[in-house]
Amino acid sequence: MSELFSVLIANHNRGPFIKECLESVIKQSYTNWEIIFVDDCSTDNSVEVFNSIAKSDSRFKLFKNKENSGCGFTKKRCIDLASGSVCGFLDSDDVITTDAIELMMNVHIEHPEVSLIGSRRIYCDENLKIYDVEPPIGEAAKHFKSQLDNPFFINHFVTFKKAAYEKSPGQDPFLKKAVDQDLYYKLEEQGKVAFIDKPLYYYRHSSASISLFANNYKAEAWHLIVIFETCKRRGLNFDDYCGLMKKTKSRKEKLINLIFTPYQKTKESIKALRNRRRFNKEKNELSPEVIFP
Repeated sequence: MSELFSVLIANHNRGPFIKECLESVIKQSYTNWEIIFVDDCSTDNSVEVFNSIAKSDSRFKLFKNKENSGCGFTKKRCIDLASGSVCGFLDSDDVITTDAIELMMNVHIEHPEVSLIGSRRIYCDENLKIYDVEPPIGEAAKHFKSQLDNPFFINHFVTFKKAAYEKSPGQDPFLKKAVDQDLYYKLEEQGKVAFIDKPLYYYRHSSASISLFANNYKAEAWHLIVIFETCKRRGLNFDDYCGLMKKTKSRKEKLINLIFTPYQKTKESIKALRNRRRFNKEKNELSPEVIFP
């Protein structure tokens, strides 16, 4: 029997998008999965939407926080409740491609030494209209050392072995932002990192994002806290890694300007068009390159 994969969904007030999110899991070519859905005291119809889709399917598992506890706490609870040997977070307003879990499980099973696998993502607006697609990883990833040196090489869709997570310090429940980065830093300390060089995740940008627009500077501040703790665990000088934020800030600003300004034929929009065309060719690729830095 195939190994169980746990789809981890931490939700707060994403009712309008949950149906598309859950349906993308239902359509997976890999069928031995469970959904761990933890609702952080939503005030909208999130739970009702979840229940209307889950119905009597035992693979859908709903949990509710007793009080609004934030992203770090809710994501940690998702992992703690998971039964799968491999886990992956899916934001409740995002979508994965139909082959995403199958491709991830193939690599995890074939490579027990790998603790964490990243891939590429597709950037969309609130209606899932594609604005840009991350280009192939290329040579840079082949020299990957750490997220500390190469920010955001580990991108959604990201999966990890639960056994590797259990050897780590675990997700910090007190973090409000930079929660994913905290997890990735800790997991790369427990095994090897791999990349599936194919876009597997539709990343929806919305005005409610916890890391864009007015929240951008807050996300950067929380990321600095995570970097500080990572340096402390690894015996590194924090001052040597503060410059990382310059890279992440410029990348985010570039993306925000591309997606949320009028779409004109600038260099960036032309590049985005090229990436979308490349993605259309890649969608049916059955065996994308797997990179082991």
